[in-house]
Amino acid sequence: MTSVPLSLALRPLALALLVALLWTAAPAAASATAFRQAVAEAATDEAVAAFYRARDFRPLWTGPEDAERRAALLAALDAAADHGLPAERYDAAGLTTAFLTLRDERARGLLEVAMTRAFLDYARDVSSGVIEPARADPMIVREPLRPDPAALLAGVAAASPRAFLRGLPPQTRDYARLIALKRRLEGVVAAGGWGPLVPTDAALRPGDRGPAVVALRDRLTAMGYLGRSATAEFDGALEAAVRAFQAAHGLEPDGIAGQGTLGEINLGPEVRLRSVVVALERARWTNFDLGERHIWVNLADFSTQIVDEGKVTFTTRSIIGQADAARQTPEFSDRMTYMVLNPSWTVPRSIITRDYLPQLQRNPQAVSHLQLVDSSGREISRGAVNFAAYSARSFPFGLRQAPGPSNALGRVKFMFPNRHAIYLHDTPQRNLFARDVRAFSNGCIRLNDPLELAHALLARQEDDPEGRVRRILDTGKETRVNLARPVPIHLVYLTVFFGPRGEVQFRRDVYGRDARVFEALRRAGVALPGSAG
Repeated sequence: MTSVPLSLALRPLALALLVALLWTAAPAAASATAFRQAVAEAATDEAVAAFYRARDFRPLWTGPEDAERRAALLAALDAAADHGLPAERYDAAGLTTAFLTLRDERARGLLEVAMTRAFLDYARDVSSGVIEPARADPMIVREPLRPDPAALLAGVAAASPRAFLRGLPPQTRDYARLIALKRRLEGVVAAGGWGPLVPTDAALRPGDRGPAVVALRDRLTAMGYLGRSATAEFDGALEAAVRAFQAAHGLEPDGIAGQGTLGEINLGPEVRLRSVVVALERARWTNFDLGERHIWVNLADFSTQIVDEGKVTFTTRSIIGQADAARQTPEFSDRMTYMVLNPSWTVPRSIITRDYLPQLQRNPQAVSHLQLVDSSGREISRGAVNFAAYSARSFPFGLRQAPGPSNALGRVKFMFPNRHAIYLHDTPQRNLFARDVRAFSNGCIRLNDPLELAHALLARQEDDPEGRVRRILDTGKETRVNLARPVPIHLVYLTVFFGPRGEVQFRRDVYGRDARVFEALRRAGVALPGSAG
């Protein structure tokens, strides 16, 4: 082969075309045996070995006829960092160098398999995620749908390579929006950030004046929430910008820049960039058919929605598990199959042993609103039990609360039976829904508008869903109502997402999960630009 200077700054398409010309010019008598032997030697995993055996060791990437496929892969690897992927893992630069320095058929065979491995690694990562979710945080109970290597190789060999590679990432509008947002934030970081921080020693209100107001105005202007102006007064335009910022960050839009609002305003673009990279990874974990109709519970947004054919048709505020590790709500997907009206509450064993048993040991008549029951559900007299004789491990009884207006589950619960004992339900504690951060439960998800959710779910199988629900509630009896068609439900944790008009929304990392996921991505090789203010 002809030698080419390594200093050539070639883009993937130009490189691929050059390599095609070089290989076309290679001596016709070059032995295929060395190529075959090198491929067989390097293809140590069965899927790759079987693929090459089935095609009689014909090249997929390195032959003169493979120029288009080669260019498409190199271009995809070249853009891997745009997806928040560990670009060094695929070593596009190393593949480029190997192409430019090829001298014999054995080297070409080794490069052929290296290209295949890079393709499979990239395809797996961009379609279903870089890391295993539970290794980053055990409360992320997801097993991404990993693509089959044999299907990937067959697909890229048979289809238009560019179209095939473009179809690997999530094909949602929001994923594309995250890519665009990542690029914008990288530009902001490279330019030095959003300017000086706003002093946080006092809240800023309409009518205030001074340097702190100027700093607030400048920062909101740099972020795109306010047009340029020179006044030092907290005027109506600045108040509107503060409200817009608050609404976009899950804060009460009162127009006052208090400690919470200023803390969010002072977060730098590099912090937001990390959130976007994590959101891209989470999108890849859920890169499967969510269901034409599905329930979407965003824990970080404290919201529950019904989504029909890509459009939100119902939404309600939610309360999620507390931030301590024992009470956090996990992330997983399941199918909602039924609801229970006038539910009784069977207290989870974890809550009994952690919260209630110590109280009963001090006072057998504690938590008197709960019935003590045996393993068959029969009520047991508290006076017949020596609670002090039992430990959390040996306690043989359960606790149950009968249906009624003060029941912890309220008037309805929504069931998708799962090993985490998580479900959606009503609650008599209505005041907590007014809070910005609503992490108060023992793990289940409380709903602000549970009956409206019941009506929406039953509307597809009942002529009068509201009447049906009302009649059952009036009986006061615990009643199960099956859903004629189970509804997929997805419990997710997105601190970056988009509103109905495509407006970006940021939320706080209340569980610290984003930080742990980003650290796992960093260890896997994901790299971002440096920090700025």
